[in-house]
Amino acid sequence: MTTDSTNSQRQNARRGELHQGSERDVLASRLAYLTVGLPTVGTVGAIVYAVYNGLRASDVVLFAVMYLITGLGVEGGLHRYFTHRSFDASEPVKVFLAVAGSMAAQGPVVFWVANHRLHHAFADTDRDPHSPQPQGPGIWRRAKGLWHGHVGWLFNVKKNDWSRHTRDWLQDRRVMKINAQYFSLVLLGIVSPGVIGGLATQSVHGFVGGILWGGLARIFALDHATWVVNSLGHTIGNREFHSHDESRNIALLAPPTMGGSWHNNHHARPGLAQTRRRWWQLDLVGEFIRLLDHAGLVRNVRYVNSSAEHARSAA
Repeated sequence: MTTDSTNSQRQNARRGELHQGSERDVLASRLAYLTVGLPTVGTVGAIVYAVYNGLRASDVVLFAVMYLITGLGVEGGLHRYFTHRSFDASEPVKVFLAVAGSMAAQGPVVFWVANHRLHHAFADTDRDPHSPQPQGPGIWRRAKGLWHGHVGWLFNVKKNDWSRHTRDWLQDRRVMKINAQYFSLVLLGIVSPGVIGGLATQSVHGFVGGILWGGLARIFALDHATWVVNSLGHTIGNREFHSHDESRNIALLAPPTMGGSWHNNHHARPGLAQTRRRWWQLDLVGEFIRLLDHAGLVRNVRYVNSSAEHARSAA
């Protein structure tokens, strides 16, 4: 093979990578209509059903419990563990986080991790999958940027070789099995609250309410809690640390995001297991990880100034 032909192949490969990153993934974009639309319709249905049939205690409990479980799966699992590897998890914890994160219906493990790693690598640039920065001058283009950063990007997902950004997890057979069962786990997260609600109340109303509130409305609420960090978390709020992006801290969103809204803290040092930098900053997921550490279920947790953090930074 000649040098000219080798250089030509390399140039074609680079063009292919650029083309791959700019071409719309039609299947993923079409799925967004289902994953965004169904929880929205379900939430409207939950409110209407409650108006006519009442809101039961089981509906509220199932919503709260499922929100907590899947919230831990998203912020603690998909984000801090699978994306940033901020601690090492035992097999039971790894499986719980992968399953709980999948039931949140925000995408399979590989898809979620790859997109978030791209976000950190190219935050608030044209290659950031969900930057909310204004798409030109004027209020309309600013609103368009916010919409894109919040949810619009899901309808315009770019084709990417997700495996290039998740090679560390492709070798983990258990994680890849869970990744392959994504749609089944989403369905489980919707149906299981209905079954529990029906059995607990011995009624059809408990079954329907469980599906609507513990399933669909819960997905809707957690989706927007996650997405608001992508949109408002790069638009308004406090910047306590310097970073090469527009990440912000939004204290009011700390409870529903379980600590994810301390976004500037996170972008300043994304590898840490906790987003809290001051005693009054609420970080529920960070405390959950600390509890797992004390119980011996996770190890090498990267706290501020911890030996694990220094070792990982030096590697």
